[in-house]
Amino acid sequence: MPDYKEMYLNMVRAAEQAQNILIEAQQKCEEMYLDTQDDED
Repeated sequence: MPDYKEMYLNMVRAAEQAQNILIEAQQKCEEMYLDTQDDED
């Protein structure tokens, strides 16, 4: 019988990792944008 709890937890962990990757990418892009704004002033 499949271990549905383990399958669910695996999916939740992967989704959380994906969300964290997207958040980090967004923060990096925001920092890059702000750095270019500072250079233009």
